[in-house]
Amino acid sequence: MIANIVKPGHKTRGVLNYLYGPGRANEHTDPHLVAAWDDFVPDPGRDPDATLAQLADVLDLRVKQAGHKAPKNHVWHCSIRAAPEDRHLTDDEWATIARRVLNATGIAPADDPDACRWVAVRHADDHIHIVATKVRGDLRPPRNWNDFLRADKELVAIEKEYGLRQVPRGDRTAAKRPTRAEQEKAQRAGRPTTARERLRTTVRTVLAAATTPEEFFRLLDGSGVLVEIQRFPSGDIRGYKVALADDTNKDGQAIWFSGSTLAPDLSYPKINERLAATDTSPAAPSESHAWRRLAQATDRVPELLDHSEDEAGQAHIAVLAETLDVLPLAAPPGLRPGLLQAATAFERASRSRISAQHQQAQATRRAVKAILREPAPKDGILLTVLIDAVLLAAVAAQHWHRTRGHSQQAEAARQAAEHLRTAYQAAAAEPLAVIHQRGTQLPEWLRRQQAATVRRALPEQAEQILAEPSWPTLAATLAQAGTAGHNPAALLTEAVTQRELDTATSVSEVLTWRLHRLADLSQRTTSRAQAPQSAPYRPVHVDQQRRTR
Repeated sequence: MIANIVKPGHKTRGVLNYLYGPGRANEHTDPHLVAAWDDFVPDPGRDPDATLAQLADVLDLRVKQAGHKAPKNHVWHCSIRAAPEDRHLTDDEWATIARRVLNATGIAPADDPDACRWVAVRHADDHIHIVATKVRGDLRPPRNWNDFLRADKELVAIEKEYGLRQVPRGDRTAAKRPTRAEQEKAQRAGRPTTARERLRTTVRTVLAAATTPEEFFRLLDGSGVLVEIQRFPSGDIRGYKVALADDTNKDGQAIWFSGSTLAPDLSYPKINERLAATDTSPAAPSESHAWRRLAQATDRVPELLDHSEDEAGQAHIAVLAETLDVLPLAAPPGLRPGLLQAATAFERASRSRISAQHQQAQATRRAVKAILREPAPKDGILLTVLIDAVLLAAVAAQHWHRTRGHSQQAEAARQAAEHLRTAYQAAAAEPLAVIHQRGTQLPEWLRRQQAATVRRALPEQAEQILAEPSWPTLAATLAQAGTAGHNPAALLTEAVTQRELDTATSVSEVLTWRLHRLADLSQRTTSRAQAPQSAPYRPVHVDQQRRTR
């Protein structure tokens, strides 16, 4: 169950008109009271002689008696919605739920004769609306601070007692959702996302590419959004706000959003903290291609999450989100929509109440920023290796959040993993076909040698692997590893001990990519292409991003 407590209003009759009206799309059916502070309250939905004016008058009685002492915005409005898969609750059950929420929030404590006046209206099967006037019988205001958190806590208990779906709860680190007005405005303009969401995506992507605050603002300014930097009298940066040129109010003025209203980690202090921990020194000549460094660093994330302190673990999850933010820019056009969906889903998983020690992820963050400045691999093997590593890291992040009670973040990581699986399948098809063909062309003696290697290294799983359609792919990879000077049996053993394989659809396919990362085989596959050249990152205009969705 989800409670939504809206900003207090000052028109009781206006709220009742909506609750008893047809709705915006005639979705309101059979509006009626399920409970009220008094059993004799007139119900315009059941009593033909009762009117909305009468109901509004009795609700507003204490407000009128309080006169100028009454709060200007005296209408408290809370909707409570069940999950789509929940059973239909009866009116009596909804009445009990309404009373429990009113008691928990302090609007109408149980057995308090001076509690605020209230009604609970039902006009659909899956939810009710509670409307109360915030003046008690003793003409004082109610003590309802932190009402949302208290209502949410009560709903957790109600879900368990009534056998309803237990909705993942947040920790107040989620980005602010678009308002209904913003959503309707986007629909009228024919856009799939709101201005707030488009700006959030742009700012996150630019931040993932930038190495300094100065570069962040320069890239942001060149990404097609309006930027205004706010400064202290000393000249130091205090904050910033962004807007879209095509998102204006009724007076034709741009609608601005501060970074903190886009997401908690996009405020300027948070951005400055993250960029201050970024190692901007150039890669050493001996360092491998940025794509390989990022794949290898991402491959270590599951182990790091298992053995690091919470603050370091949060830093690795944050940089995993940055990896997802930049992948749509560097991937081929056909993969971009799915990767963008994965990045959007994982955004919620990137934050928690645990503060990130960004210094712990410097090397990975430097590789993230570098892949936008180096040409992407041409044959797709290295990209597939990276997506596979990111997928496994997202699954590990889901487990990390779940074990710490971060239910919303765990669900976000799960959704991101689903999108990444789809992207992986699309990215892997061609490279796997190439490697598979190479495996079918191996001499018979070499195939038998690789089969013996598998039986020696993985005796319990060998027959399953050898029977899989992807076995020739793994055989070719083992042969390539041996040619490169590695011990194939030792590599297989290491690949298996890294993570479990019981949930793998194709064990040989999973091992293929692990071997590529462990032995850096993609370097030999792709090194025949041209050497990396400097290619400065060019930010994508927000409309270009939208067209890739």
